[in-house]
Amino acid sequence: MKTVLISGAGVAGLTLAHRLRHHGFAPTVLERAPGVRPGGQAIDVRGVALDVLDRMGLLAEARKARTTMRGMSMLDGDGNELWRSTEMTYSSGRLDSDDIELLREDLTHLLHRRLGDDVEFLFGDSLTALEQDRDGIHARFEHGRPRTFDLVVGADGLHSKVRHLAFGEEGQFIRHLGSHLAVFTTDNFLGLDDWQVWLQGAAGTCCVYPARDNTELRATLGFMSDRIDYDHRDTEQQKSLLADRMAGLGGDTPKLLEAMWTAPDFYFDAMAQIHMDRWSTGRATLIGDAAHCPSPLSGQGTSLALVGAYVLADELAEADGDHHTAFARYEERMRPFADLNQALAAENSGGAAPEGALDRAKNAMSLDG
Repeated sequence: MKTVLISGAGVAGLTLAHRLRHHGFAPTVLERAPGVRPGGQAIDVRGVALDVLDRMGLLAEARKARTTMRGMSMLDGDGNELWRSTEMTYSSGRLDSDDIELLREDLTHLLHRRLGDDVEFLFGDSLTALEQDRDGIHARFEHGRPRTFDLVVGADGLHSKVRHLAFGEEGQFIRHLGSHLAVFTTDNFLGLDDWQVWLQGAAGTCCVYPARDNTELRATLGFMSDRIDYDHRDTEQQKSLLADRMAGLGGDTPKLLEAMWTAPDFYFDAMAQIHMDRWSTGRATLIGDAAHCPSPLSGQGTSLALVGAYVLADELAEADGDHHTAFARYEERMRPFADLNQALAAENSGGAAPEGALDRAKNAMSLDG
């Protein structure tokens, strides 16, 4: 039985673990956090990614967990309403679409529960070294004992440790898109009732929407900027940076920034993409944001993660574990799909991609090869 170390217990890593176990492999999931991460923004599952959930037997449960927005309002930088819609929201698109918007944590917990005890998890640890030879790929960890696997897959996001260890410094592959984004959870002190509110001004953009039966708010704040030098592990530094940059935005932004300091979760990063000539080297490969991050601006990161994980597992099974053949086929199938979806953000950095372009991109491949 082929052993596979998957770094990252997000959507890509959990999907891959599920599909590899289905095909008779022995996956081990490594996650730096003490468990499957809570929090996160609302994410979208679109097009062919819906077929992935369907084939995994998770589509009905995912639809039950979808958000229940009734519409949205757009405000100016002082908090004055400019327009509203009951047909769409910026985060999900048309409300009558078959696509699914749900909270990131709801999807990851759904995937995690489906795995049950069939997959080994290594929580609270991270990789420090990878070495390959004809017998396997040897992994060293920050806390655990060294182990050898047949394959290693980086499903560990924009700042992938597997990519760093196997391919080199991140700076070779990252392309900044000129903005930064923060996401956090707080109480619904605004009293929003299944309604999304956007505020846009010179200092930046703010979006809030309720969750958990309108008991919580998920806040997303962003600003335009060139590259900023900060520690992506230091959340207090990031909060200070965000508070300084967003200080000029009106409406309820000051209240949200105050709530940010005690938020139970906080995420901050540059809007950026990953572009690589190849996603595999020897026994190591990459999926999801680690391989081809399109940035949240595309709205397609989750769909790419689901599809990429499914295709990689499918090709490994088809090749009977021959990673040379499987990795080549995985890249051949996934790269045009990833390129088209990355273009949604790169070519429309000032706003949402046109509906027609999104429809083409989300359906631009088949799971059957």
